[in-house]
Amino acid sequence: MRILVLIDGSKWSQKAALHALTIAKKKNAKIVLFSVLDRREAKAVAFNLGARQGSFEKIRSFEEEVWNNMKRSIQEVMGEMLRFCQSEGVNCSIKIVEGIAKDKILEEANSGKYSLVVMGAYGKSGKTRIGSLLEEIAGNIRPPLLIVR
Repeated sequence: MRILVLIDGSKWSQKAALHALTIAKKKNAKIVLFSVLDRREAKAVAFNLGARQGSFEKIRSFEEEVWNNMKRSIQEVMGEMLRFCQSEGVNCSIKIVEGIAKDKILEEANSGKYSLVVMGAYGKSGKTRIGSLLEEIAGNIRPPLLIVR
């Protein structure tokens, strides 16, 4: 059994990983921690930063800085999760890809490699309604989907 856990760095995705860990221990399953980095997010943050500072000529350098920070941040979060899973005796790996989250998640989840997909109900914004990414992908994931609140 292989469990795909969707990680965005939020407390909700970390909570989802803990639930997946519990299942993996009981079922002797492997966990794959999966995250998608979307360059469009870095572009938006860089544009807003440039607009606030009145430095539109610096947007490209802001974008690279934001992009590098995004990559470093998710690598750190997932590295900590990986070490924790391994310390609990669970076979675990990390997969980070670049692209549009919805497309990459559906591609990975529906690849035929997984018996279960686990994700948090909310994303990084932590808004009180179900996350927009969840709304986009939930009906299109073929394996069972565990949504953690």
